[in-house]
Amino acid sequence: MKTLSYSLLDVFTTTPFGGNQLAVFYEELPLGDERMQQIARELNLSETVFVQPPSNEANHKRLRIFTPQMELPMAGHPTIGTAFLLADKGLIDVKEGENSWVLEEGVGDIPVTVTQKDGTITSVQMQQPVPQFGSVFDDRKLAAELLSLSQEDLSEDLPVQTVSSGVPFLFIPVRSLDAMKKIQFRMDVWEQHFSLNDETQHIFAFSTETEHATSHVHSRMFAPAMGIAEDPATGGASGPLGAYLVKNGLVQPAGDQHYMIISEQGLEMGRPSFIEIEVQTDAKQITQVKIGGPSIIVGAGELYIEE
Repeated sequence: MKTLSYSLLDVFTTTPFGGNQLAVFYEELPLGDERMQQIARELNLSETVFVQPPSNEANHKRLRIFTPQMELPMAGHPTIGTAFLLADKGLIDVKEGENSWVLEEGVGDIPVTVTQKDGTITSVQMQQPVPQFGSVFDDRKLAAELLSLSQEDLSEDLPVQTVSSGVPFLFIPVRSLDAMKKIQFRMDVWEQHFSLNDETQHIFAFSTETEHATSHVHSRMFAPAMGIAEDPATGGASGPLGAYLVKNGLVQPAGDQHYMIISEQGLEMGRPSFIEIEVQTDAKQITQVKIGGPSIIVGAGELYIEE
């Protein structure tokens, strides 16, 4: 019998039982793909991370990221939370101020910045692949029905469109915060019209009306294909969300072609999350996207498996 140790974190929050839950197996033990998927299914969190040695010695660690149903090539809150844990446990050396790391994921190398102030890890920021805009979903009535809304509840001048930084999400712009709170995800509509297309499997609804004055966008994400009914914080979708907001003129720059955006998510689930999104542009296009935020360790455990 082999004992596997893991830590449990809440990510994109400073309050226990807020944010998005994450389990991290940090001991770099060799595990097969099937075993890692079984463990993720057993824990049944939105994501579980297995830390592995990097394939390139110049990098710091390799992350394998699993939902209960599949492995992901990249994900935001697992990257942020795992980097926080590695720093907190001293598994990667950290100095005062900003620390630049490179973590390997399925999409390639992910630059990460870990900030320590007065001996405390205060934030982690990851750079994501520049988001790619995919197809526009033309059946807006069907998109509204998926959320149990009317077509009039959608923002009529904004596209329903897929955007991806490694995992594609279908972004559905909703007119009001009131409509966002009324969303009831319809599995029957999803299974019949959205589930078989990679560009429409994962659904991200948002509104620029927010509950908190410091936020710029109110978000909800639904991913039945991942085994996630609703996600309280979706870092992998937040970079693409920032790109969508910038491209469609929904946010104002904080500086010269530089945007700072706060997405609030998980409020309907009782797990408030606040994701920091940073977007850099030049005269013609988006050139860089980063996301970040705090994490806290809320527990630890052991899992027993047969060798």
